[in-house]
Amino acid sequence: MHLNFENNGDKLIVYMSGELDHHSAEEVRNMIDDRLDRNSYNKLIMDFEGVSFMDSSGIGVVIGRYKKLHMRSGKVCVTNIKSSVKRVFELSGMFKIIMLYDDVEQAVNNI
Repeated sequence: MHLNFENNGDKLIVYMSGELDHHSAEEVRNMIDDRLDRNSYNKLIMDFEGVSFMDSSGIGVVIGRYKKLHMRSGKVCVTNIKSSVKRVFELSGMFKIIMLYDDVEQAVNNI
């Protein structure tokens, strides 16, 4: 799993590529949390365009970041999800609490 970070005002944008699974979840969690804490962001946009596979560990990463930012009155959203990964989100019920946007620009304008 490879991550690229971008600051956009009070928003942290994370561009992810690879597989978000039990092999990479811990590292992804630590890297995102480090950036969130270091710069006191309260809005997180996770771009899934490059994510080819996600399992329940990936759900844990997203939900954990949601809980962390929710305690700061912040927000988390996701963008550019491929159909196979989208199915994992749908089955888990995550779209009830986490907004999905078509692309990063739409997320930046609405979060």
